[in-house]
Amino acid sequence: MSFLDNLENSLKSLESSEEAAESRLREHDRRQSERARTLATAPWAEKLKGSPYTAALLKQATAAGFEKRAKVYISWIGTSLRLEAKGRKLELQPTSEGIIALFSGEGVEPHSQPVNLEGDPDALVQKFLATL
Repeated sequence: MSFLDNLENSLKSLESSEEAAESRLREHDRRQSERARTLATAPWAEKLKGSPYTAALLKQATAAGFEKRAKVYISWIGTSLRLEAKGRKLELQPTSEGIIALFSGEGVEPHSQPVNLEGDPDALVQKFLATL
């Protein structure tokens, strides 16, 4: 192998090791920010899961859906609670500041609003199922 070939191989090896180090650093930063976000939302996620508000919301949404002849599908996706009925979605997501309700789906302008776990979920249910 000539001197130039050896030098070229050394440079390529050095470049690839630098790129790998940068990639590992970006991955580490991404994991750290994800961890910080999870730790910040954890108290609100626990409150959402164990709250009497959540139980009342599920009960009222099921009853209101039954009255409108619409099956309300309920699912937990990670720390978020999702309700779906006839193409409409209501998702309660914990954030570091509290819990927000995200409305989306067919015939609904996507928007969000804060949720008060001390209040009555009836207004939220009525807004979710208003135009069914």
